[in-house]
Parts: sequence; C-alpha cells; structure tokens
Amino acid sequence: MSGHSKWSNIKYKKGAADVKKGKIFSKLAKEITVAAKDGGGDPGANPHLRQVMDKAKEANMPNDNVERAIKKGTGELPGVSYEQVQYEGYGSAGVAILVEALTDNKNRTTSDIRNIFSKRGGNMAGAGSVAWIFVRKGLIVASVDIIDEDTLLSMVIDAGAEDMKTEDGNYEIIVSVNNFENIKNKLRDNNVDYISADITMIPSNTVKLTGHDAKQVLLLLEEIESHDDVQDVYANFDIPDEIIEEVAGEDTRS
Repeated sequence: MSGHSKWSNIKYKKGAADVKKGKIFSKLAKEITVAAKDGGGDPGANPHLRQVMDKAKEANMPNDNVERAIKKGTGELPGVSYEQVQYEGYGSAGVAILVEALTDNKNRTTSDIRNIFSKRGGNMAGAGSVAWIFVRKGLIVASVDIIDEDTLLSMVIDAGAEDMKTEDGNYEIIVSVNNFENIKNKLRDNNVDYISADITMIPSNTVKLTGHDAKQVLLLLEEIESHDDVQDVYANFDIPDEIIEEVAGEDTRS
C-alpha cells in the first residue's frame, strides 16, 4: 500500500502534477460529471461528488470548470456520456494491477490499455483475476511534524478510523469509505492539516521488486496513468524508495 502512495507523492512533489495540470483537470471533470449524474449536483447530499470536488480544490481546478462539469452531469448542459470500466492485469514478477477508467468508447480504451500492458512487459487478465487482492478504503496522509503520534492515534481511533501507521515521515490513516468524511472533518476541527485524502484500493499483500522488474512496473503504471480515460491505477508492489525516486525524477525531466 505504501509503495504506490509513495510513488504518487514523489511525482506530486517533483511537479509532475503541474506539468500535466490540463490532463488532471480533464480527468477530474469527467469524474465530477459522472458523480453528479449518478447522485445529483448537490455535494451536501452526494458524498462522491463532495469527495471529487475536494480533489479538484486541492488541484486548484477553477470553479467554473467544476460548475460546468456538474451541470453536464445533471443535464443542465450538453455533455458526453461516460461508462465506468475496470481492467485487471499483471506487471513484471506477477505484480497485480487494477485500472479504473471513464470512457465514451469502451472498445477504444480496452484496446489502448491492452497495448500498454503488452508494450511494457505486462498482460491484461480476466475480470476477477486481481480485484480480490484489493479493498476500497479511505487513506489520509499527514506529516509527523504537525502532531505527535499518540495524540493523533487517539483522535482518529475515537472517530472510527480502522488503523494508523507511520511510513516515510508521514502518518497513514486507514478508514472505511463510509467514515471517510467524518475522519476528515475531525482532523479539520482539530486544525490537523493533511497532505492528501483519497478513496483508494489497498492490497492485502505485496510483491517485493528491485532492479529491472521494479523499473518496468513503474514505467507501466506511469504510461497507464497518462492515458486520458484512466482515472486511477492501483498495484501491490513493494519497491525501494531510491528506485521510485529515480524513475519519478526521470519522468518529470522527460
């Protein structure tokens, strides 16, 4: 679990998010549109929409873009109809990979993702092949510099968090999806700033990788993530920090 979150955090710190901001906004707009279509345009009554709007705020997405995406979802503005699809596959050394996408052309997206897997030394698999390894949870990451561990642990456990651990100078708080907003509000009420808060897929086991296999998996994930239709990619790798940092650095320089 910490491996993939480490990969994402390093890319963010190095500025890859800013380089691809236009693509990030496009992906967020898709998710906002789908959330509004499924649950309505009121974030107060639509938890999914509220979560995506929080992500959009963190990415500094303009409010006009957010409102337009909501109106497309509710039908107030014309828009494209997106289908939610999930792909499963394997990378080098049998690393399990789960891909979530929103597309207006499933055949095109399926073909593209299959080609990326093949090109980067992986392979697509059938439905259910790796999904069972992952469970959907809320993951909130906060710096150890802002609060002592015992105080934070007591705070979040009392509020219903499932677990908390320390990884690479950060606290990682794991919560159920239903309690995600409650824990975020608890932290805000106590003036505890967090680095990130996402609904994610946490693997039940991990595969340790080094050398060529590690780089192959990271490059595969990066290429899948860069596809316009892909919203999220999850994997169960355990890769040394120095390799993640090396590949992330190469990515942001390219």
